[in-house]
Amino acid sequence: MQFGRSYEEFEVGAVYKHWPGKTVTESDDHLFCLLTMNHHPLHLDANYAEQTTQFGKNVVVGNYIYSILLGMSVPDVSGKAIANLEIESLRHVAPTFHGDTIYGETVVLDKWESTSKDDRGIVQVQTKGYKQDGTVVCLFTRKVMVPKNSYLEARGGEQPGRPTPLS
Repeated sequence: MQFGRSYEEFEVGAVYKHWPGKTVTESDDHLFCLLTMNHHPLHLDANYAEQTTQFGKNVVVGNYIYSILLGMSVPDVSGKAIANLEIESLRHVAPTFHGDTIYGETVVLDKWESTSKDDRGIVQVQTKGYKQDGTVVCLFTRKVMVPKNSYLEARGGEQPGRPTPLS
């Protein structure tokens, strides 16, 4: 199974469809809110959401959806990354609710070689997240520094640091 890509493996225009999706539960959302100290009642208080919002129910916190999508993209995009350099834009396009399933796909927008080190390059990608009905809920564009094949070969190949069993 592939885990990330080297610079040479990225092609501008390529689309990676991340699999599987993730169904968001109420406990997922509440735990994320509590871990990140986001105590907004829109996310945690069902009565508040029902009585005072246009949605009539809790909305999943957007940064959790972003985090799910970022994680989904790792095997296809940044699993070999040297560094995530920049999130250029992040847009929450539509709400997500408990029970929705999130799917994602990433398109390669651009790539260029590093100007400071010849064993790596920069890849610019946009990830789109959408629900089970196809509604787009989140879009973000980022730049990732990825190794060239020469970088990987100099550091142990495809699975650097992996030990060999003794018996």
